[in-house]
Amino acid sequence: MNTTPLARPNPGIIFDTLRAFQQTSVLVAGIDLGVFTLIAEGVTDAAGIAAKCGASEKGIRILCDNLVVSEFLTKANGHYGNSLNASVFLDRHSPAYMGGLTEFLCTPELMQEMMQNFTANVRKGGTLMPGEGTVTPENPVWVKFARCMAPLMRPAAEDIAAHVPPVGPLKVLDIAAGHGLFGITIAQHNPEATIVAVDWPKVLEVASEHALEAGVQSRYSTIPGDAFTVDFGSGYDVVLITNFLHHFSPEVNTEFLKKVHAALKPGGQAITLEAVPNEDRVSPPSPARFSAVMLSSTAHGDAYTFAELDAMMREAGFPVNVIHLLETQQSIIVSTR
Repeated sequence: MNTTPLARPNPGIIFDTLRAFQQTSVLVAGIDLGVFTLIAEGVTDAAGIAAKCGASEKGIRILCDNLVVSEFLTKANGHYGNSLNASVFLDRHSPAYMGGLTEFLCTPELMQEMMQNFTANVRKGGTLMPGEGTVTPENPVWVKFARCMAPLMRPAAEDIAAHVPPVGPLKVLDIAAGHGLFGITIAQHNPEATIVAVDWPKVLEVASEHALEAGVQSRYSTIPGDAFTVDFGSGYDVVLITNFLHHFSPEVNTEFLKKVHAALKPGGQAITLEAVPNEDRVSPPSPARFSAVMLSSTAHGDAYTFAELDAMMREAGFPVNVIHLLETQQSIIVSTR
């Protein structure tokens, strides 16, 4: 006789998912008001935090209690403390501070598509934003991306640099460079590497600032313009294609990869960084969910499986493509010409 208890339906997951946006709002408020930084500085009670950030004591108490529930803060005897994640990533004094992510991930345009228009996105099969969505020419959202996303990409930048020779002359093309961190990190590891960054002019201004801060500006040059139409030049040892292909259709990507292939010297490598779901498209969780982001923000983008990316790359002339899953749940694909 089967004695296994019958599973019971649980409406809690529905309730929690429908109000998940409330937790986003709470975290954004904590970042905007500098709560985590004040606590790190020793201001740990609601009255003190409220006085420092110009808010009501009631509002701060409710905000901080909710941040405790979400495990960003701790609470004991009426005093708040930062969790480990908050100490490392949400204190503005931390070198790993990630609070600036709200300026990109929570922009009104992206939030509107997900919160108000997603049903219509599903019906249409793409964004309701004008043109190509976030990838319309010189969309200002990418300046925000360049300014705030570097901390999140640092681990992936180190992983990419580990796939590149650390010594010897190296000519690297960084396509859609954004913050520039991927090319800059290679230049920091290899003192003979020269980096050529491609992106919109305003975005390249940010990348160049970061190269100057990193001390590699003498080996850092730029090609402003549309990655599909500008002349890359040729003879590159490495071409970086980071967080780019998911914005476009397979047909567009294949033609673009042919252009990358032509820019590489024989034996050169294209290194692609992508959120790559498994073939079932529902795992791992983060890459699997990324397809919804592309549906709401681009006209033709998607989260592509490795089989799909491998097919694009093979058609473009790359016979050997090897995937490496990172701790961040993104993947590096190394393609050899």
